[in-house]
Amino acid sequence: MKKTTILALSLFLGFAASLPVTVAADEATSIFNGKDLTGWKIHGTEKWYVENGELVCESGPDAEYGYLATEKQYKDFELTVDFKQSADGNSGIFFRSSLHGTKISGWQVEVAPPNKNTGGVYESYGRGWLIKPDEEAQKALKYGEWNTMKIRVVGGHVTTWLNGEKMIDLEDEKIGKATGSIALQIHSGGGIKVNWKNLKVTGISG
Repeated sequence: MKKTTILALSLFLGFAASLPVTVAADEATSIFNGKDLTGWKIHGTEKWYVENGELVCESGPDAEYGYLATEKQYKDFELTVDFKQSADGNSGIFFRSSLHGTKISGWQVEVAPPNKNTGGVYESYGRGWLIKPDEEAQKALKYGEWNTMKIRVVGGHVTTWLNGEKMIDLEDEKIGKATGSIALQIHSGGGIKVNWKNLKVTGISG
């Protein structure tokens, strides 16, 4: 194969890998296989592993920020995920994010201890908190037990639910222009452990 052909093919494959995934409309697709971290990439020194079919994040010796990001990018989707805060629980779910080491750009749906804005949306290395859930909605969190978070992102419109309780509804022009990975976060400070399972993405039709 000629060098020019090889170069063109390499450039095409690199470009194709950066395109957002088109998820089948109204069809839930698992993004965690329950066995290993295939399809995900670790950023940082914190611990990410699979145990008893669950994805676990745990503070490492450096007690710094850590991320586990999908290799694929997602634009408009609905994500559902179950989580259990086994210790501390200061974590989060990023969407339309990009990472350079452990510096992340994008938007985080907060996962935190009680009354710490679980379900709210925070912009890292940017405007900070965009919206927080009200105090009554935050009572939906079952700390130390399994919870279900649902995140719907369409254009610049973001809605989150926790255990069926609507947490926030946000319209944001900057979010509407972005695309990127889904990523799970472990906060700095140490002593954190969160279990995850049933991570499923559904495409948005229309």
